[in-house]
Parts: sequence; C-alpha cells; structure tokens
Amino acid sequence: MPYGVAELAETDPAVALVTRLGVLRERVALVVEQRSVDDPTAADPLRGLYLSEEAVRHLLRPVAPVRLPLPDPAEQPYDRLGELSARLGLTELDAMLLLIALAPDLDRTFEPLYGYLNDDVSRRRATVALALDLVGVPVHSPAGRARFQPAAPLSALGLLTVEEPERPFLGRSLRVPDRLAAHLLGDDTPDAALAGHLHPLNAPSDGGTDGEFGRFVERLAARLDAGPPPTVYLRERREGDGLACAAAALRAAGVPALRFSGPEDRVPDLLREARLRGQTVVVSGVPDQPAGLIRQLVAAADVPVLITAPRPYDPHWSDQDPLVLDVPRQHAGAVDAWTAALGAENVHGFDLAATVAPYHLPGEHISRAARAALGLARFEGTPLSPAHLRLAARQQSASGLEQHARRIRPAVDWTDLVLPDRPLTQLRELALRARHRDRVLGDWRLSAGGGRGRGVLGLFAGESGTGKTLSAEVVAAELGLDLYVVQLSSVVDKYVGETEKNLERIFTEADRTDAVLLFDEADAVFGKRSEVKDAHDRYANMESAYLLQRLESFDGIALLTTNLRANIDEAFTRRLDLVVDFPFPDAEQRLALWRHSLSHVPCAEGVQLGPVAADFELAGGSIRSAVVTAAYLAAGRGDLVTAADLLEGARREYRKSGRLVPGEGAW
Repeated sequence: MPYGVAELAETDPAVALVTRLGVLRERVALVVEQRSVDDPTAADPLRGLYLSEEAVRHLLRPVAPVRLPLPDPAEQPYDRLGELSARLGLTELDAMLLLIALAPDLDRTFEPLYGYLNDDVSRRRATVALALDLVGVPVHSPAGRARFQPAAPLSALGLLTVEEPERPFLGRSLRVPDRLAAHLLGDDTPDAALAGHLHPLNAPSDGGTDGEFGRFVERLAARLDAGPPPTVYLRERREGDGLACAAAALRAAGVPALRFSGPEDRVPDLLREARLRGQTVVVSGVPDQPAGLIRQLVAAADVPVLITAPRPYDPHWSDQDPLVLDVPRQHAGAVDAWTAALGAENVHGFDLAATVAPYHLPGEHISRAARAALGLARFEGTPLSPAHLRLAARQQSASGLEQHARRIRPAVDWTDLVLPDRPLTQLRELALRARHRDRVLGDWRLSAGGGRGRGVLGLFAGESGTGKTLSAEVVAAELGLDLYVVQLSSVVDKYVGETEKNLERIFTEADRTDAVLLFDEADAVFGKRSEVKDAHDRYANMESAYLLQRLESFDGIALLTTNLRANIDEAFTRRLDLVVDFPFPDAEQRLALWRHSLSHVPCAEGVQLGPVAADFELAGGSIRSAVVTAAYLAAGRGDLVTAADLLEGARREYRKSGRLVPGEGAW
C-alpha cells in the first residue's frame, strides 16, 4: 500500500464507503451473471425497451436468490455507515439495503447496471425487488419486505425514501437523502433545509450556575447522561432561563447539541441531522400552536430533546407526555459568568459584582453583553468601566415595554436630588432591596408560599414638583436600568376587561425585562375600592382586585407616584416594600434647589438667591420651570441671567398656580 494510504483509510470515511461499494459491485456482477444464463435477450442492444416472447418464457422460469455473506464491519476502515448503524440500532441487512440505494449517488457506473437489472434502461435507481435480490432475500419474504415499510427503521429514521407509491411494491424506487450521502462521505455541513433555523448554544462558564438553579442543572445533566434518551419540556419563568439551563446541563453532561427554532415541517430534517451527528436537540421559539411540533419531537424516542418555552405544558399537545419541569429562577449578577465572558484581565478598578447585580441575563446574553461592553471600551479608547457594562446589559434587555410606556435613559445621580435625610435614606434602601432580592427572597425563602414574586414595589407620595419622578430616575440610574413611565392613556380603556389586559401585557413584559417601571399619578389605577352601587363600581373594583393579585406575583421593580396618598387603597399599601414621603421644601432646601438648577446657567455677578428662595414657596419642579423662564429671557436679550429674570420666572410660576405674587420687597 503506498505511503499515506493506510493513514488516510483510518481517517477518511469515503475510503470505507468506496470499499463497501467494491463489495456491492461484486454482488451486482453475480446477479448479472445469474440472470444472463440462458437469457435470450442478454446480447440484445434494445434490451429493456421491449419484451419479446422468448424473454417472457425466460422470465417464467424459477430463479433461486443469490445468497452471499454480508460484509463484516469490523474489517472495514473508519466507517461512518457502520458507526451510524451501531448508534441507531440498524441491522447489517439495513446497512446493506441503504448502501444499495445509495450507490448511484456515489458511483455513476451503478446507474446503467441498475437499469440492466431492472430490465428498464430508464430505471437507474435500485427498486425494492432489486435491493432484495442483491442481498439474497426472496422477494416474497415478509421480513424482507417489512424493511421498506414506513414504520421500519430506515424509513422511520428518515434514512430511506420509498418513492412512486402508484407502482407495484417491488417496482418502487429507493432514494437516500443527499444529506445522508454527504455525511457518510465525511461532510458535516448541516442540511440546507435547516438553514436559518439552527443557532449556536452557548453554555455559561463554570460557577455561573449556583443555588437552586445550579442544583437543578446538575439533576438535568445526570438525566441526560443516563438512558434512555429523554424528552424534556423546560418551562421558563423568564425568557432565556430555559436555554441557559439546557446549555449548562448539556455542558455538564458532555453532550453536544443542535439548537433549533423553526416551523414544524422542518422537524424531520432536524431529527435526521441529530441522528447523523449523534447530538441532542434543543428547541426554542415554540410557536403559538405547538401541538404538531411537540408531537413529532416526543415521538422521536431515540433522540434526546430539550424544549424551552414560557407557557405551561398542555397535555392535549401530544398523546405521549415529555418530562415537564419548571426552571428555577436564575440568580441576577452571575459574577463568575461575567468574569469569564469579559476576561479577568479586563475586570479591575471597579466592583463587578455590584455593577452586574441588577441584571438577570441568561448565559448567552451575558456573553453578548460582555462583547458589546468590550467593544464600547475599545471604541472610546478607555479601560472597561461600569458605564460600559450597564449600557451593554441594557441593550441585551431590550423590551417591548415601549409600546405601553415612555422609556427614559437615566442621566442623573444622587447629587441631583435635594431632599431631607429620611427620604434619601429610604431611596437608597430601595436600590439596596433591588440588588439583593434574589438572596433575601430566594435563597432565604422569605417570599415562599402563595406564588409570591420577587418584585420590589415602592410608593412615592408628595405634592407636585417635590421630586418623585426625578427620584425614580435616580434609583434607576443607581441600578443601571432604564426607566419606563407607564402611559395611562395606553392602559385605561372604557371597555370592560381591556384595562386589565393592557396592565397584564405591561407586567408580563416588565417581568422579563431588567428595567424600573413607573406608574406616575398611580391613584388613577391603584385607587381605593368603593361600595358597589352600580355596574361601574363593580368593574372598577375588579380592576383593583386584579392589580392586587398581579402585584403579588410580580418579579420586577415598580414604583408608584401620587399627589394624594390617601387615595391609594390600603391593600396596595400593604404590598409595598417602601412608602417614601416627599415633603414640601423649606427655605433652606429651596435655596439649594435654586443653586442646583442654576449650576450650568451663566448668571450675572452679584445675583442673590436667598431672597427669591425665602419669598417664593416653590417646589423643585416649579423652581426648575422658573429658571428655564429666566434663561429664555436672558437668551432673548443675548445677556446673562439676572436677578430680575429669576424674579419674573418665580412670579410666573405663582400666576400659573393662581397664587398671589408676594411684594417685591428686597428686589
């Protein structure tokens, strides 16, 4: 044997296939020789195009089948057909039938040979009868004919197609999928029919799955490692948790997988691809009507299948039920996963754990967020910072909330708040609760029972302009999250039940999004229930009852603001984590608010803010409006802001609210 051929035979699957074809060619030669004995049409150049009387008499004579031993796969070089047969439980007879059907796709010289043996030059593929002749099985053998039935392994596994059902059974052609031929030759390119439906499945780094989630992953990995192949339906509470769980379990079990998201008519191609590769199937993106998809996946008992979906499993989808499991909530801020994705050399100079604590991103999204953060840092030419991570994480948590709420990307911090110590302390506690809710409510089981969620709920109460909305933005900025202000116009509906549906869409989207939800003027939807006197009262109370139930199971962060705390139903108040009262600012705080509002405004020298702060009792929002008015007056003159401009701005705020303007006094 020439140098290198032996090594090639050990690694190239095509060598083994060519060897098998050589054995098959010998069998074809024997059958041709047998049929040629006393055949009056053997030398006829038009054989196969017509049938003479002599040929009919020749066909009427009894013919014994050719009986030859099947090849021993142990004597073959690296043989994908033998490997596939062993993995799928195919017999040597099945493997030989598959090779016979496959031969014209691998060696075109088999086409005229098959045409001759079929006694029809136009039938250049093996037929059922020819395949049985070549393996030495009588065509009337029930066991032999059964190998071509739809329920037989070759057809059921998608390896062989028996075509032309309108023909007599023995005359039907046999075809092998092109993907199988390519696989047996050593080509691992996925089936073209699956293009656009196969996606990478990224497993989290070691240590990224701890607590209840980690224990669940270990049990699932053990089940995947043991037989028989399972079909598991993983119901996820939050989008991405199911895929993260599946990826982690597959990695722990050392099992390769194909991740699929596509229509049910591609499932046969998917299952064949999984069988050829010996891989597990992970299905995500289950359609609204998944019965057909689930039924096909459950029926494939030889392929391990993991299905991830947010909806509960419905027994009507399939006669056979998969193993149905609820995926535990994944901890926020998986520091090890972030460190592995970012690279330990890039994480220095800031507290990574505190930065990523608010984010509940699955492993795949953590990797994408890490790449985006590193890309932002390279673009700016600076080391990686918390700002880069927060921006990248928010991009991975993009939400459909913008259909129902106004998105605010916070651009403020604690220095923008001018408040007494008590509300400031409560706001910092609110951010603290949002960061550590998984540990306190999850690991320490303080939310157990009643289907309670792990949400953080706060009420901001105070007069208009006292800083409630600004405080919500500061809390969101502290957590590195976007703020979504719910538009009541898109929520409240005059038709019965529609308001609840709109609120449910908002809560459902907020549950799966890392964001802060703000209900401004919340007493419009969280108002007190009243005595039922007519249908309007009854339906209004139904809305309140729905909200009370929904807040119990809420997993996100929601803030409510109101000018009239007394209007909020007491049942809502009990479900709140914190109630922050925003007092009307005194003279000292008003002075601080004037100074803060003018911090970036060019002012004339000698402007005294003490008198306007003392004489005009304005809240922070009104003070800002007064400064804006003064700034426009100065810009119109092309001059600096003067004391007279500030006085005019304050007077206008008084007039807007219908209050008497105090005397000019020191002005």
